[in-house]
Amino acid sequence: MKNLMEIAVKAAYEAGQKILEVYSRDFSVETKDDKSPLTEADKASHNEIKMHLTPTMIPILSEEGKQMTFDERKNWQQFWLVDPLDGTKEFIKKNGEFTVNIALVKNGIPVGGVVYVPVKKEMYFGYEGAGSFIFTVSEDSDIISQMHHSAMLPSTNTNVYSIVASRSHNSPETELFIEEKKKHFGEVSIVSSGSSIKLCLVAEGKANVYPRLAPTMEWDTAAGHAVAKYAGCRVYQYETGHELEYNKENLLNPWFVVERN
Repeated sequence: MKNLMEIAVKAAYEAGQKILEVYSRDFSVETKDDKSPLTEADKASHNEIKMHLTPTMIPILSEEGKQMTFDERKNWQQFWLVDPLDGTKEFIKKNGEFTVNIALVKNGIPVGGVVYVPVKKEMYFGYEGAGSFIFTVSEDSDIISQMHHSAMLPSTNTNVYSIVASRSHNSPETELFIEEKKKHFGEVSIVSSGSSIKLCLVAEGKANVYPRLAPTMEWDTAAGHAVAKYAGCRVYQYETGHELEYNKENLLNPWFVVERN
């Protein structure tokens, strides 16, 4: 696992570099069949990650890769689940709140995950048996050695009960969830963010809970799920309380909640 996470961290960083090359200049935006935006940064990141992960001989399911049928992937015991650029809307707005997501999923559950925030150079990673960590990437030394000197999560605590809400996607159900927490805890702080950073804020201890009562896809959440889980948080389906699962026939996630234990 340690070796696979080293590969994933390096892949995420190099993909982030490709994204920043596009981010620093003018770029065009396409619209995919599902009406979501696509930029050349999404494609460049996908190609870079694929180059790093392919030698592991573990199958790759990427948002920007070939869309495989359930028959092709249903018997995978483990696979990489990748979102090369999570938060394309944030990328287009140039607010910096986008990430590279790489997860290793075994038997439907993330056993390792990397979330990289290229603009802030913040690297989150977590895996089974080790815990979750964060470090700020420096250009002055090898990224793998930096990885081995990272800080363990959670790294902070909030004084006020804090809820993470989406920057671009909020729903009436989320507003109701927030109101219920206000009734219970009184003073409640709201933290807004884009992309999978939201899961990482709970993992860090900067927030207590992140309700996602709106649509997401599996590649949006798997890496952040791993970071949160191995930092001691629960990532569970809103309706059932069961842990969120991956490689379903329909890759759409149910509503879910990320919560500090």
